[in-house]
Amino acid sequence: MSFQSTRGSARTVAFIHTVSGVVSEFEGLAKEHLPDWRPFAILDESLLRNTIECGSLSDLTKRRLATYVWSAADAGADAIVVTCSTLGPAVDDIVALCPVPLFRIDEGMAKAAVGHGNRIGVLATLSTTLVPTVDLLKRQACEAGKDIAIDHVLVQGAFQLLADGDVEAHDAQIRQALEELSQKVDVVVFAQASMARAVRGTAHSLPVLTSPALGLENVKRRLEQR
Repeated sequence: MSFQSTRGSARTVAFIHTVSGVVSEFEGLAKEHLPDWRPFAILDESLLRNTIECGSLSDLTKRRLATYVWSAADAGADAIVVTCSTLGPAVDDIVALCPVPLFRIDEGMAKAAVGHGNRIGVLATLSTTLVPTVDLLKRQACEAGKDIAIDHVLVQGAFQLLADGDVEAHDAQIRQALEELSQKVDVVVFAQASMARAVRGTAHSLPVLTSPALGLENVKRRLEQR
């Protein structure tokens, strides 16, 4: 049974972003995976910037994200997706109290990775994203009853290159790290949605999973089960 809006026939999904560059990508993915839903976006880059500067996800940032979640619900959202993997642990804390279905974007990717093999590689450009991604993979493996080994790599300096607008250099570093890590694992996970562009349209010797499309597929599946 599909999830029905309590505000009428139209269903609305809110995306909470911390990187401006992914806004249009998620608009397109929403049209593809949730064609009957009307999307709208909330963007606050300071949520991620402050977490990077702090070195970890603070209670203040968690409270600020909760404010955006409730604001999205008050604005008419029937479902909410947080597209920043760094904020995933905060989503886990908020979800039980949220008045509408709330999703972290990397859940679908983690489920798929666990299904692909026992040796999982994780690439990240931020340490603040690497830790919650590894934790999520371990949790999904536990739920699936699987033993996994995780080999993770932090691509130092790549995120700053992207922030400075040097997309080509950022993508080159990601591709180089992917080439090295792919020799050791069954599947590679990109911890951040902003990394997906680095390998889009290229061939790989093993599965390379990114969160945007898999995340929306997971959101659609879970909403249909409600």
